[in-house]
Amino acid sequence: MQRILFIALVALLFACNMNVRTGSDADAVSVKDYFNYGDSAVQYAGIRMIPIQTPVGTFKVWTKRFGNNPRIKILLLHGGPAMTHEYMECFESFFPQQGFEFYEYDQLGSYYSDQPTDSSLWTTARFVEEVEQVRKAIGADAKNFYVLGNSWGGILGMEYALKYQQNMKGLIVANMVASAPEYGKYAAEVLAPQMDPKVLAEVRDIERRKDFANPRYMELLMPNFYAKHLCRLPELPDPLARSFKHANNTIYTMMQGPSEFGISGRLATWDIKDRLKEISVPTLMIGAKHDTMDPAAMEAQSKLVKNGSYLYCPNGSHLSMWDDQKVFMSGVIDWIKKVDKESD
Repeated sequence: MQRILFIALVALLFACNMNVRTGSDADAVSVKDYFNYGDSAVQYAGIRMIPIQTPVGTFKVWTKRFGNNPRIKILLLHGGPAMTHEYMECFESFFPQQGFEFYEYDQLGSYYSDQPTDSSLWTTARFVEEVEQVRKAIGADAKNFYVLGNSWGGILGMEYALKYQQNMKGLIVANMVASAPEYGKYAAEVLAPQMDPKVLAEVRDIERRKDFANPRYMELLMPNFYAKHLCRLPELPDPLARSFKHANNTIYTMMQGPSEFGISGRLATWDIKDRLKEISVPTLMIGAKHDTMDPAAMEAQSKLVKNGSYLYCPNGSHLSMWDDQKVFMSGVIDWIKKVDKESD
């Protein structure tokens, strides 16, 4: 009995003093310190509505903080445009174990943030200024600020780096090429022909008639396109399903366009491929075999930036953070640790 009590006491002491990594294996903080956000009154579980100044007024965006690490602060940029942070909740299962400080964030117009209706707000340049204001609000700078963007979030991340990389420590672009026209060409010439010809003909007919509200459109796309190129898991993860449910389709259609085969909205001619050479901050490009984006193009982009690396997810699609999770997460974590260590 005494031996059992002694073992239980040791286990309790270990748990109370447990350390978590903070990027560098030589550094560690207690769990208590990791989750100490300096709140002196009501505790908000790390959630904060950050005021954003825009040309048409001040609005608030939703953020949720995890952890406390002065060396590594990661801002997650969701896709869409105008999806939500929810599908990026998978990072909660990985980053806290490493002691990374990270932020989930709904961009302006998305479900948990303010949703103004002035269409002049929905431009890449305006979103870039929003990210810069969020950076300032979370106290991040060139010594610790990482941006991780998926899909449209990758566009936003690259555009942010082109203007504000002096305020960054690292950039991660997951599943987004640097040219909308090239994305459209890949979709039309590589992905579309992989579909059943009869299904593709019906999809094209709906698009030709601009009948995108027709339920049949999604009935065709879900099993024949989304399930193969967006997320290949047998069932949509709950966070992803919630993100789809909460998407702001008005903004999405305005910027992305209604079709799933390429971009036809305000982003239709977006192309910064020739400017990638201007990005000197350490950059990780992530491609996946079944992605809607050409993985070969993602690898090429890693060589166009000045300090690039490439991560390939052989079983992944557009959301390889879900369907090739082990490769994706271990690769991202190892890269962040490498960049952090090289800055010592």
